[in-house]
Amino acid sequence: MVTEQWMVEEVRKIVPDAEIEASDLHGSGDHFHVRVVSAAYEGVRPLQRQRPILNHFKPFIAQNIVHALDLKCMTPEQAGGSGDTAFDPHGEEVEFFGVHIRRPDKE
Repeated sequence: MVTEQWMVEEVRKIVPDAEIEASDLHGSGDHFHVRVVSAAYEGVRPLQRQRPILNHFKPFIAQNIVHALDLKCMTPEQAGGSGDTAFDPHGEEVEFFGVHIRRPDKE
């Protein structure tokens, strides 16, 4: 089972200077919220911030290791005023900027 610490270590491979927090949304080791704060994100659009991380996790998604990944990639200034950024793809919220893969065997 994937742990929050493993998620932090994997994201750190892509954004080594970042402050990274990972939350296991269901305690199941496959639905994660990851908050990445880096000054390197200044002037970079949200999708371009997320793309390298998402590309890194593609093999883990394909191997059914990670099912849902909610990424919030922010500058320090954005993080200072953001509050709680977690999103649960199975929750009630409608805004979603992460990746949620539906697998028929999990439905």
